[in-house]
Amino acid sequence: MQLTINNICKTYPNGVKALNNLNLNIGSGMFGLLGPNGAGKSSLMRTIATLQDPDEGIITFNGIDVLKEKGAVKKVLGYLPQDFGVYPRISAQELLTHFAVLKGIHIKSERKEMVEFLLNQVNLYKNRKKSVHTFSGGMKQRFGIALALLGKPELIIVDEPTAGLDPAERNRFNNLLSEISEDKVVILSTHIVDDVKDLCNDMAIINNGEVLVNSRPSDLITELNGKIWEKRITKQEINEYQASYQLITSHLNEGKPLIHILQEEHPNNGFVNVSPDLEDVYFSAIK
Repeated sequence: MQLTINNICKTYPNGVKALNNLNLNIGSGMFGLLGPNGAGKSSLMRTIATLQDPDEGIITFNGIDVLKEKGAVKKVLGYLPQDFGVYPRISAQELLTHFAVLKGIHIKSERKEMVEFLLNQVNLYKNRKKSVHTFSGGMKQRFGIALALLGKPELIIVDEPTAGLDPAERNRFNNLLSEISEDKVVILSTHIVDDVKDLCNDMAIINNGEVLVNSRPSDLITELNGKIWEKRITKQEINEYQASYQLITSHLNEGKPLIHILQEEHPNNGFVNVSPDLEDVYFSAIK
């Protein structure tokens, strides 16, 4: 399976250029799309999901022209947006059944079997008679995945799915995403670096509507070997180090900033070389 995005541009009426000549090739498995808020991630996801048209460019998925054959795309698409509303006072089972009808699953026995299978898959079967609006944040997200999986889609888009979830729910949700991605194209759009590190076999970092890097996470980390240097400094020194070095991250550790800089040669001055991680990749690309 292959999703190909060529030269996509999108400028909104307020003048914001959300996508700027963006190109990506995405194959089967989990693909991570990283970027800060406002980078263009949601604009790209909405464009792939046929919810908005770009100003120019081409998107194809397995021979389907996504921008011209929207009906064909929707038959193979599952989409979990960043925020999705639910009807009040309707149970999970009733709501999922309702959307199954809208998805075109008209044979009652087939629909019942699929709804029960999906509720089990997302570990909500025991809560099937509860109203979705009473679910916790993590339960709602898992229900959203059940909605996205209706009709056995081949292309699944999830936009910021773990934002606001506690660590336990985030782990449950990520395990679910990993299970469903084996024979599909799954795009995970997020600003949480650890989600991409844990789940994705391929990724891209975008900012200002442009692709900054696109490769396997392990390859991007390897490229920074020997180039990341760490030092603990005082809070009063932070501006000095920002001015003198290519500072990419700063974390408080035991109450003091622990900084990482990017540099080919040993900077001396008390810095030690450390193994890079995906957060170093992300911030070095963004900055």
